[in-house]
Amino acid sequence: MVTAYLALLGLVGLERVAELLVSSRNARIARGRGAVEVGAQHFGPMAALHALFLPACAAEVLLLGRAFPGPLGWAALGAVALAQGLRWWAVASLGWRWSVRIIVIPGAPPMTSGPYRFARHPNYVAVAVEMLCLPLAHGAWIAAAAFSLANAAVLAVRIRAEERALGAPWAKAFAGVPRFFVGGPRG
Repeated sequence: MVTAYLALLGLVGLERVAELLVSSRNARIARGRGAVEVGAQHFGPMAALHALFLPACAAEVLLLGRAFPGPLGWAALGAVALAQGLRWWAVASLGWRWSVRIIVIPGAPPMTSGPYRFARHPNYVAVAVEMLCLPLAHGAWIAAAAFSLANAAVLAVRIRAEERALGAPWAKAFAGVPRFFVGGPRG
């Protein structure tokens, strides 16, 4: 099972590379249409957190001899698959406006279709689920806890910067939409 888990981490790593390629292309398109970047000062710590995540999962499993946790591992794996689907639904819905950076086109209407009908930040939901469940898929509970807490701290800063940059039209369009999930907090 360890080999399968390491292969899964490799696949997620390839998915992250694909995300960065899509993001880079989209950022060029957006900047060509007058977009501006905000929140660049917190991007480095966020990128470092994401860069360390997969190696930390592998290290915990290998160095601490974590065993596959049976039903919890299968449930976590299912949640990871759902998170990937949600992530790419969000990316596809935003199209060329999606980026790993906060790049805003002044005057552009808010995206309110796709998963954005149900949550203001579906991509961040996907990231949070992945950071919790990918390590738990093979019993790496230390990585699950540490990276989930660090991700929450990063997102607290990032979401404030992003929502401020998107401005009043975005706030009005999302006034009744929960921040992360249906039934969750709206503010």
